[in-house]
This record gives sequence, structure tokens and C-alpha cells, in this order.
Amino acid sequence: MSKAIELRNAIEVTNLWKIFTSNADQVDLTKEKELQALEDSDEDTLAVRDTTFSVRKGEVFVVMGLSGSGKSTLIRCLLRLTEPTSGTININGKDVCNLNTKQLTEFRRKEAAMVFQHYGLLPHRSVLDNVAFGLKLQSIAKEERYERAMHWIERVGLTGFENYYPAHLSGGMQQRVGIARALVCNPPVLLMDEPFSGLDPLIRRDMQDELSEIQASLKTTIFFVTHDLDEGMRLGDRMAVMRKGQFVQVGTPDEILADPADEYVARFVQDKRIRLEKANMKKTEASA
Repeated sequence: MSKAIELRNAIEVTNLWKIFTSNADQVDLTKEKELQALEDSDEDTLAVRDTTFSVRKGEVFVVMGLSGSGKSTLIRCLLRLTEPTSGTININGKDVCNLNTKQLTEFRRKEAAMVFQHYGLLPHRSVLDNVAFGLKLQSIAKEERYERAMHWIERVGLTGFENYYPAHLSGGMQQRVGIARALVCNPPVLLMDEPFSGLDPLIRRDMQDELSEIQASLKTTIFFVTHDLDEGMRLGDRMAVMRKGQFVQVGTPDEILADPADEYVARFVQDKRIRLEKANMKKTEASA
């Protein structure tokens, strides 16, 4: 990998595979018959298939797809929360697949943070301690970690709730805690797996706005998984549409909306295109 590419891209993934089967190491990835047998099996799953892509530093890269398309498996592979079957993952110059257990733990603490759909908060710890938890793992002194945690609690709009416990917070507030906990360690890369899908529409939009403002000021690289096209188009600098473990199209939101690569993508964006066409017709009629 050239120095120029290392400086430009935060994430580089090459020929990534993830197969859920009892004998993954015996599967010949070059034989289509074996791969088809996995796809047809009720017991095995070909979740990510020969996927290659890069994410530029400071970019919001959105992966969209229907349930079962492989997007959540893909994002978990990036941190090896799910172990890839084959391929390479490079994040900020680190060869993630070749990190040992100690190196991987350190990498997860400092290089990349994950925000989950179901928050993953520690129920027996207050908001303040939840947000500061990653700093505690880094052996940051208590006074400093609480000071940094309070900064992010204020930043996500939770001032006054620092001594509350997760059970006493709404879903939207819990998600804000999760984002603050991820950002307090100032990670170069933020991975987000459908973080707003369980929120009601108004809170969801507020959280999207909050994330956009934070990203604009910090220039954090964000890898964002969603099944919601409107959310993806609103947040993403670029988008990938995923189907059966593969990217079928990568481009800017406008490019994908205007020129779908195939029938699957066309169906994915159909409702959005119809809404835009109706809105344009109303504008034309109003100006006539």
C-alpha cells in the first residue's frame, strides 16, 4: 500500500469473506458450486462475499441494505467482533486481521469505536460513568476522565442527567449516551450499526442532526450501517447498497438515486424517486 493511499483512506478492505459454517476453512472460495451450496443451505450462511472497498478519512460512508444483506456482519468484521473467514482489513494503517489479542484490545480502545443499535450501556453505572468507561480502561485519571466525559455529556444534550442510570432514560437519551461514550476517546474512526433504528421519527431526526454537527466539527471518519434510505442519503458522503453479502453499487447519494446500477437498487430507491418527482411537479405547478 502506498503512502499516498494510507494518508487518504481511513479504511481499506480487500476481498473480505465471512462464511458461517462448521468447516469454513475447507470451503474453496474459487468454486462457485461450493458457494452456491452454502447459499442454498439452511444451516450455513454466506454473509459477506468477496467485498472490497475503501473509506476516505473524514468521510461518512453509509452501507444500506435489507435485512439479511450482510451489512451488520460486515461492520462487525471491521473490528473483529465477528472474525472474517478471509480477506484483509486495514484501518488507519493497522492490519486488523493480524493483530493479536492484546493489540486488538488496544486498537478497539483507541483507534475505532462502535455504537450499537441497542446501546450496550452498563446498567449498573451512571451516565457519567458509562461515558467515562473507555477512558477508565485507558487508565486515564479520574478527574480528567470525568472532565472529558462531562464535556461530551453536554455536547450531546444530556447536562443534568449525568447521575441518572440507563433504566431511567428514554431510548433517545440512551443513544446519546452511547454516542458520547464512543466519542469521548476521540477515535479516528466511528462505526455505527443502525444506531437510530429504534427511535421515533422526531428523535431520530434530532440524532441525525447531532451526528452531522459533531462530524462536521471533528472530521471523524464514520462507517454507518442503516436500512433507511432517507437516513443514508441525509448523512452519507458516499453510499454502498448491499445485497447477498456484496456491494452492488457505490456512489454519492445523488448518483445512486439518479442512476441505479440494477433492478435491485432501482427498487430500493423507487419510493424516494417518486416522492422527489411529485415534489418537483408541485414546484413547477406553483411557479406556472
